[in-house]
Amino acid sequence: MKNLKKALCLLLAALMTVSLLAGCGSKKDDSGKKVFIQGIDAEYPPFSYLDSDGNYAGFDVEVCKAACDLLGWEYKAFPVNWEQKLVQLDQKECDCIWSGMTILDSMKTSGYTLSAPYYDNTQVIMVKEGSAVKSSKDLAGLTVAVQLGTSGESLLNKGGDLESLAATFKELVRCDSFLKCFTELGGNAVDAVIVDKPVAESYAAKNAGFTVLDEGLGAEQYGIAFRSGDKELCEAIEGAVKTLVENGTYAKIAAKYPDISTNNLLFLNK
Repeated sequence: MKNLKKALCLLLAALMTVSLLAGCGSKKDDSGKKVFIQGIDAEYPPFSYLDSDGNYAGFDVEVCKAACDLLGWEYKAFPVNWEQKLVQLDQKECDCIWSGMTILDSMKTSGYTLSAPYYDNTQVIMVKEGSAVKSSKDLAGLTVAVQLGTSGESLLNKGGDLESLAATFKELVRCDSFLKCFTELGGNAVDAVIVDKPVAESYAAKNAGFTVLDEGLGAEQYGIAFRSGDKELCEAIEGAVKTLVENGTYAKIAAKYPDISTNNLLFLNK
């Protein structure tokens, strides 16, 4: 009986080890193929969005798909609530957050596994054409919108680098998506939107009547967030992306999205 119990314990331990080595949060399809789930903002062009055919598209989406192909993984996209993105990551609703996400110090101190930064970004001001707002100084006494859970909101919050600027606003309106911010601007409910530069330029290029000011409101960098302890998963993705850079696929994907400055894509400028 003791030998039987010992054998069962050893079998259980072996099964647990195999499960752990199978990969972080490893969901598998019916064929046993690993399923990698990318957490995205579905309203964040040109990095991630729903195209006219109802499919997820964007620079980050395409790079992730290509990385999964190299690794032999099945790809899936999961649209997150951006304000709750890290909670959803912790709850294993996705394997990473990879969608024009700014690397914040709070993520580092909270223990998240973070990739190397891949994009240099800045916050900008978007206004309607003909607006009297020409710089951040002109926002005094006006109503400004920002998306919840973004680096722009963090900068404008108490303790943020742009707290003193926010103190000059009549009101700071927090919207649950950039699309809502732009809709509020178009309908004159707000006077300006503080937003990531490539997102602002992408929207303005496709929608007449908007202007993106040249002034930058602080430097930041995009990266990919994984759960604490998912270092091996992060390294696998980074290794696949490195291959995409070396074989030219990364640059080809970037060329499809002119609102993304190749000068700001760090992997192409090493």
